Amino acid sequence: MSHAVHVEKADITNATLVEGTNGPLPEGGARLRIESFSVTANNVTYAVVGDGFGYWNFFPAPDGKGIVPMWGHATVVEDNGSGLTVGERVYGYLPMASHLDIIPGKVSASGFVDTAEHRQPMSPIYNQYSRLAADPEHDPAREGERMIFGPLFKTGFLIEYFMRSEGWFGAETVILTSASSKTAMGLASVAKQLSPGVKRIGLTSAGNVDFVTHTGLYDQVVAYDAVDTLEQTASVSVDFAGNAKLLASIHAHLGDNLKYSCLVGATHIEERGAGGMGGPEGMAGPKPVLFFAPDHAVALFKELGPEEAGKRLAKAWHGFLADVGNTVTIERHHGLAAARDQFATMAGGTIDPSVGIVIEP
Repeated sequence: MSHAVHVEKADITNATLVEGTNGPLPEGGARLRIESFSVTANNVTYAVVGDGFGYWNFFPAPDGKGIVPMWGHATVVEDNGSGLTVGERVYGYLPMASHLDIIPGKVSASGFVDTAEHRQPMSPIYNQYSRLAADPEHDPAREGERMIFGPLFKTGFLIEYFMRSEGWFGAETVILTSASSKTAMGLASVAKQLSPGVKRIGLTSAGNVDFVTHTGLYDQVVAYDAVDTLEQTASVSVDFAGNAKLLASIHAHLGDNLKYSCLVGATHIEERGAGGMGGPEGMAGPKPVLFFAPDHAVALFKELGPEEAGKRLAKAWHGFLADVGNTVTIERHHGLAAARDQFATMAGGTIDPSVGIVIEP
């Protein structure tokens, strides 16, 4: 018996727990029992842009419905000649469900890819899984942090790498919206480590100013209603909020001082408005450019090679954990019904930055 959470694509706050059966495994297949995954704003973004970016295609569901992808841990419970070992644990891209059937390929001591045909059109980054017994990133004491921060941190790392490789477009300041979000915190931490000469300004809601200040990741923290107090210096903006009005106000205030406008995700879903994540037409300053992390990840590994890229990521990751170690409390919930409820709450716009949600199905 298996269970999954089906989300209405037309209204992602509407999610239902459904029951199914586990059929026979194909030759070369393996069955994973999902142990744990995190629910973050990142997962909400997967659902918001699911059709446009193919996120609904990883774990198929009936018409009009979708299964939201998660990052987490699983155990191999059945094998049909895949090369994996029953009982071993893996980490990677999982459905909001109790089980996942995969067809492992390129199996090595440290990992494998799911070669299931329907997953091949999507970015290879999402099809890679780590075998925890030989995974250098795995720390049994930090599994919660890896699920909550790992994918988001890597996006932050890739944004910093991109900005630095472009000389920060000549900017002295980086402005991060939704500064309490985990991806923004990742970028701020990596920039603090590797681009200390660039001033980091975090924009956040009035209620989150204290939390964001307490992280120590930003040189300055500004509430959303005080955008007009931002200093007129050469700046780049990285928009994690997806709030069209906010983005337009940053563009209007900075004008020609805004050298590059980067869009990442959407944490303020209800305020994206008709202009979508790019904000309204005819904004002042540069045209916003969407940052698609999987493409940048492929480019990074190609440019540096897997070993060097892995080393740099690991070093920055440990620095990030040292930065944020005590800022977030991990809250564990049991059962997929809890996953459904937590996701629906976040999709409705309620996100507590001081809490990291882990689900154990």
